[in-house]
Amino acid sequence: MKQSLQTTEILNLRLAEQDIDPDALHIVKTLQRRNYVTYLVGGCVRDLLLDRHPKDFDIATLARPKDVRQAIHNAFIIGKRFRLVLVKRGDAQFEVSTFRRDPSPEDLAAEDAPLGDNLFGSPEEDARRRDFTINCLFYDPVKHILIDHANGLPDLKEGIVRMIGDPNIRLLEDPIRIMRGIRLAHMIRFRLDPDLREAIQTHASSLATTALPRRREELLKYLRLENPALPLLTSLDLGVLDYISPTLTEILRDTSKSEMFLKYMFSYHDKKLETPVELFAGLIVSYYLSYHHGVLSSELRSHDVLEDKKLMVLMRDELGMFKSEQMLVAKAMHLMTLFARRKEFESKGERRRAAMVSSEAFSLALKISEREHWLSPSDLDFWQKEYIRLRDPSRSSKPGSGRKRRRRPRKKPVAT
Repeated sequence: MKQSLQTTEILNLRLAEQDIDPDALHIVKTLQRRNYVTYLVGGCVRDLLLDRHPKDFDIATLARPKDVRQAIHNAFIIGKRFRLVLVKRGDAQFEVSTFRRDPSPEDLAAEDAPLGDNLFGSPEEDARRRDFTINCLFYDPVKHILIDHANGLPDLKEGIVRMIGDPNIRLLEDPIRIMRGIRLAHMIRFRLDPDLREAIQTHASSLATTALPRRREELLKYLRLENPALPLLTSLDLGVLDYISPTLTEILRDTSKSEMFLKYMFSYHDKKLETPVELFAGLIVSYYLSYHHGVLSSELRSHDVLEDKKLMVLMRDELGMFKSEQMLVAKAMHLMTLFARRKEFESKGERRRAAMVSSEAFSLALKISEREHWLSPSDLDFWQKEYIRLRDPSRSSKPGSGRKRRRRPRKKPVAT
């Protein structure tokens, strides 16, 4: 049975205030004082109801972007296709969007109609545009009211990821929702609604029409999950991975290699890989080791990685890695081979040792080596200490640090 928008349910419910960011609360209060209906929306409300600490707090309001900018200090209007306001508070950022609606036939017929994503509407109309029922919950943290426009609370209680509306239509509107649905199910450990699951299988090929940068962002979100192997396996089972990454599909369908690849992927949550290049490096090294029986050749050079056709297809065409990221990963893999030659490193002079450690890829190589248990504890400790010691700007001023340059004696002037 396809999910349609349900009758709005309004509940008096006080969520854990200590888990609500005070800056987000202040933004909501400021806009409400100016008589704009304003709510916390989406994933942060879902997480609060699940007793999870939200990473981000998104805000939706009746105020137009220019009104939000005028009411809130340090706020900036961003985006062309979808205009919203970004509010900065220290290192944190909050997205404040105006309630939207889908274009009507009159809108579509008008010559001067604004872009569909910038048609402003009511909270109910905005709810119809959202993807999953459990992401369609609005919360007023001032009046302590929870508003459920799409019957999301029952799905939240039953642990179901369900699409708002007909999933066959909604997925074709934006095929990236396929990857979002799979990721969301694994992030909060819910199951996919059978209708949604069937629609994902039916329309998996539509992902090939999406922009690579958008797939890249969703893949990075896969890799940030506690166990990124699980969304990859679900994507494989539903035929989605064929259109995201044929290279990863090939290795996961190879029984002789998939076991080792999954073992490496399962260890992602053990170490802190945070930036895009770190996350991609972990995946690339896992892939390489699985194809080479867990061995990183001592002769491996950066250019060997960059000239490997399969690796380049994976990095460039499927993951959407930038050239600078590809180069950094290639250098890091080469440095990992040098870590095994500790005695050779110790026999070098201080300057040559410092030159190796100062490589932009050194810290990345160290992180991946730690994650892959590439080094013994004593060797890992050695390289970490060398990294700190040789990059310390004050080391050159310490007695005995480095070699002293020999000065040539001054030549006495020749008498004329």
